[in-house]
Amino acid sequence: MKLKSLLLAATAMGAMAPMAYADGHEGERGRDGEVRIIYWQAPSILNPYLSGGTKDIESSSLVIEPLGRYDPDGNPVPFLAQEIPTVGNGGVSEDLTSITWKLKEGLKWSDGTPVTSADVKFTAEYCMDPEGGCAQGAKFDGVTSVEALDDLTIKVTFDQPKPNPYGPFMGGQSPIIQAAQFADCMGARAPECTDANFGPIGTGPFVVTDFKPNDVITMVANENYREAGKPAFASVTFKGGGSAEASGRAVMETGEFDYAWNLQLAPDVIAKMAEGGKGVPVSAFGALVERLEMNLTNPSPDLPPETRATVAEPHPILSDGRVRKALSIAIDRELLVEVGYGDAGRPTCNLVPAPAIYASDNTECLTQDLDGARALLDEAGWTDTDGDGIRDKDGMKLSLLYQTSTNAVRQDFQALIKQSWSEIGVETELRNLDGSVFFGGDPGSPDTFQKFYADVEMYANVFDGTDPQAYLAAYRCGNEPKPDSQWQGENINRFCDPEYDALIDKLATTGDLEERGKIARKMNDMLTKESNTIVPLVDRGRVSGHAVTLGGVRLNVFDSELWNVADWYRKGE
Repeated sequence: MKLKSLLLAATAMGAMAPMAYADGHEGERGRDGEVRIIYWQAPSILNPYLSGGTKDIESSSLVIEPLGRYDPDGNPVPFLAQEIPTVGNGGVSEDLTSITWKLKEGLKWSDGTPVTSADVKFTAEYCMDPEGGCAQGAKFDGVTSVEALDDLTIKVTFDQPKPNPYGPFMGGQSPIIQAAQFADCMGARAPECTDANFGPIGTGPFVVTDFKPNDVITMVANENYREAGKPAFASVTFKGGGSAEASGRAVMETGEFDYAWNLQLAPDVIAKMAEGGKGVPVSAFGALVERLEMNLTNPSPDLPPETRATVAEPHPILSDGRVRKALSIAIDRELLVEVGYGDAGRPTCNLVPAPAIYASDNTECLTQDLDGARALLDEAGWTDTDGDGIRDKDGMKLSLLYQTSTNAVRQDFQALIKQSWSEIGVETELRNLDGSVFFGGDPGSPDTFQKFYADVEMYANVFDGTDPQAYLAAYRCGNEPKPDSQWQGENINRFCDPEYDALIDKLATTGDLEERGKIARKMNDMLTKESNTIVPLVDRGRVSGHAVTLGGVRLNVFDSELWNVADWYRKGE
């Protein structure tokens, strides 16, 4: 077993070399006035440890930063750290049980106080508090201690060799928060710290001046930002809400905004917008998968929240794998791509479609099979006894509530999938929720994707970097959102399989890249084609748009899209 190969590969990719992306554009900080960003899913919080929503992770990345990030090619690059630790540079121990990070000297928080290893240590304690329900808990899987060796040095120790030690403090999902600001926000108190969660003190290029949840954020340049002359913009207006279409028009047709995120629109619509001449679309493929999530628990409102959060009360319909598979193979994925994404989408049966070493040879779902779906439902005992076109069993109709966020493409998908399911005798109720609510982290809301108070839900997310270990570890038994975790947690399906958990542990100790690929592919298959707990639909290319006058943009599908906003600047007309 080649335990060090992954770490040596990181060195070979140039992980140690800091990278600059200023395009040669230099000058005074704030010289280019205002930049206007629009996300059609509005941020509801600026603390990614309390929300798994992409819009919250990305908006907060303007303010709080990790030790290292991933560049547009998937290479790890240092941000707050001096370099990316590897076996080659001595930052990762020979036995792979620890990683030691060194902060850059002279770093300051936006309030002018020094950034130290104590802040990094505190960040780990904050997320690892069992009562806090950290949304990024899988990033700290296997961590036994985080030590501040001196003011600039942090040592993370794992319970076993960790060939991929870049979980904690790496990527937009795991930034450093200020210990002084969040000191009284540990555990169950975490959601109560509104001032900190809405206006974190950070090291990033901008500082929050006002945050209206689910609406607009205003920011100004961080005068204590570590690089002279950056950011080029004096202020940011970050608008949330509306629709992908309105966002695209606001950049490419009217020029009202400079950057529009995630233009989840039909390709002909985007092309028409681009004719407006004010902006251009940019795209890239990574590992972003639009998929259906199957609820393995009973979501009935007649049950208490604790019961609805666990498999103690199995789903009366979807706990049968034959039903889940029938729902999957009844879907025409080619049609979904044609209608929703064109060249910016590819049908997939995989939760992890890339990089290639982790992509399973899983193609069974690509061909729609209505007859096969009907046969599976017959076998499971669901038949139409009263001739109304809807199958039933033991007095219960095969009726499902299918929810997602409000978006034109997603509503098209819902309509097409509902039609396919009707052809196999399934009744489907559709519900769409505002993305700010659906992807928000409000523990009091019944409509978050974490609570999953529906039978089926649809969305897309992705993992930082190029290694899916933490992403797949999210489905460990016990990692489900529940009342005593403030409804945070990544295992929203409440999937639990001891064999799967054993593979999580095995992947964490395997360094040989080929063997890691083999294990990850098996885990992907257990979640998808073997259990159909997750039903992948489309491998989505990321499409966003920016003004023709906005320079420095490098679309990044391996980290936050706003990862290098400090390098953005205004080009001449």
